[in-house]
Amino acid sequence: MTPSELKAMIEARGTASHFFTRETMKFFGDTMRNYGVRETVIDTWSEENVPVYELYRRHPVKHGLQTSAYFRKDTLETEHIKK
Repeated sequence: MTPSELKAMIEARGTASHFFTRETMKFFGDTMRNYGVRETVIDTWSEENVPVYELYRRHPVKHGLQTSAYFRKDTLETEHIKK
């Protein structure tokens, strides 16, 4: 899956995500080319072993930001990893 395919799926599903808005990407100095997608399993605060799509940055952006965003495979809702 490509980042553009993930973006299209999220937009078609109607789930609100600020990761792909032009304003957010401009604020962080990011582009769609800087994103990659991989499938993984994470532990969240509410449950364990959740299959997700990880949207990661290939290179750091403004102020060294290089965090990933996680979207559930079944609902495409944003998930937060348990630390």
